Amino acid sequence: MCEVPEDVFDRIFAVNVKSIYLSARHAVPVMRSQGGGVFVNTASTAAVSPRPGLTWYNGSKGAVVTLTKSMAVELAPDNIRVNAVNPVIGETGLTVEFMGGEDKPEIREKFVSTIPLGRMSTPLDIANATLFLASDEAALITGVCLEVDGGRCV
Repeated sequence: MCEVPEDVFDRIFAVNVKSIYLSARHAVPVMRSQGGGVFVNTASTAAVSPRPGLTWYNGSKGAVVTLTKSMAVELAPDNIRVNAVNPVIGETGLTVEFMGGEDKPEIREKFVSTIPLGRMSTPLDIANATLFLASDEAALITGVCLEVDGGRCV
């Protein structure tokens, strides 16, 4: 936790938190002018069930959850819905980093063993949840952070 350089901390919060601020500044006026819209933020199971060694990442994703709920309440009168997805570790460009810098079968199994459905998430898993939250079928859903985690946070 204390070994994380300040520039890494700044990058984590810029990508995970400031990006939502910048998106809202630019997208909310457009959504208001067209009578509504939908945001789907990307949080993480790290916000709900943090892992050791990722304190600043966990905190940034906790901020995403709080921002999502706050934005949902604030923007509801403008017919703008705001939700988030909370993915579990998945097959992405950051997988190795989250596994501590090495992708070995025994390390991977350590992570997979904490997921009741027995596998990591895929980009398609996250995309499908996001598509649902952005769709008209989810018209009454706002302020929700949907865990796409194979049961890890149960």
